[in-house]
Amino acid sequence: MRAAPVPAVPATAPRPADLRGWARLGADAVVGITDAVEALHATIVRLSPPLGRARAGRTRGLTGFVYRTVRGTARAVGGGLELALGALAREPASAEGAPPSPRREALVAVVNGIWGDHLAASGNPLAIPMRLRVDGVPIDAAAGPPPGLGDGRRLLVMVHGLCMNDLQWARAGHDHGAALAERAGWTPLRLHYDSGRHVADNGRELSATLESLLARWPVAVDEIAILGHSMGGLVARAACIAAHEAGHAWPARLSAMVFLGTPHLGAPLERGGHALERALGLSPYAAPFARLGRARSAGIVDLRHGAVRDARSAKAGTASHAPIDAGLPRGVAAYAIAASRSAPGAHGRPASDGLVPVDSALGRHADPARALPIPDAHRRVIHASNHWGLLDRPEVTEHLLRWLSRAPRRGRRVTRPGSAAAR
Repeated sequence: MRAAPVPAVPATAPRPADLRGWARLGADAVVGITDAVEALHATIVRLSPPLGRARAGRTRGLTGFVYRTVRGTARAVGGGLELALGALAREPASAEGAPPSPRREALVAVVNGIWGDHLAASGNPLAIPMRLRVDGVPIDAAAGPPPGLGDGRRLLVMVHGLCMNDLQWARAGHDHGAALAERAGWTPLRLHYDSGRHVADNGRELSATLESLLARWPVAVDEIAILGHSMGGLVARAACIAAHEAGHAWPARLSAMVFLGTPHLGAPLERGGHALERALGLSPYAAPFARLGRARSAGIVDLRHGAVRDARSAKAGTASHAPIDAGLPRGVAAYAIAASRSAPGAHGRPASDGLVPVDSALGRHADPARALPIPDAHRRVIHASNHWGLLDRPEVTEHLLRWLSRAPRRGRRVTRPGSAAAR
């Protein structure tokens, strides 16, 4: 069975807040490029040697005045555009609660994936706030499950990957969440978040979001499962770590975590980008371009080694991959599916999916200290597929149905924040 796709929504006029966000981002980009060009200019003027560390400093005199003028003009123009658009900042009433344009959502998701940490830190209107959504519309937790999505007792939390959004779970006419709702009674709730922020930060916010959901959800929740694609799997693991450290109650209902193409052991593409950045830094003449390369988001950098912790984690820096340190709580079934571009039965080790190596997606490593504690029986490889093919392959849905078909974990009490039991 192939689930019905999310209905296409016609493109709408640009949102006033989006226009303000693009104006601010454009001004920031001009300032960043100007800084890089000035740094190169200063290096040339100083007749720096071809190798060595770049010296800090700006140009002086008339040249410095020109660069300051360019930066000031960019900021003034950007600020002026924001002010001019400020009168239009209120969204039209007809847009409130309406499904978003898939094209707009896809573009904003890419921008957030590349510069999302900067957007969030600068208060840019393009920054995506974390929300659980259905068909692109934020849910009202107190209202319970939307019609046609199960009774709300078995929640499937779906976490998308880098530069993606919650609407993109529907691909090529297929939707794993819709299939699980129809065939197994799950209630799919799709997370929408800024994938450019640190994985650990998104994990903390996801944990808090699920804790709030349980506190307000009008139906008793028997079971929660998390389905993460690509970076989404890392965010799910980070959420479990955050929940453990914060003493959140929602993991008491967590029965299973399924990872689709998640770079548990890192992604070579980001490691290659980091190596190029370091190579450019060897010459003061190339260092300004390395600075531009460092503008990529914290989320992308976290993919280098599959980081799910940061300095604020209580056990940050530990080399242990014991279940809770790995973000795989004891008693919770963990499953991993990798994609491989090689055909079934091909000689040699399976190829990667184009972005994530098979071993990384399966959490499999020769060193037990680096491997994830996922049983081999819970690992699968989908051949003749790329990274995004995992979203629409029917055999992936069949694995999900089989793995998530066990009886709900009933009878475990959830202590709600603020309750007498919590105190």
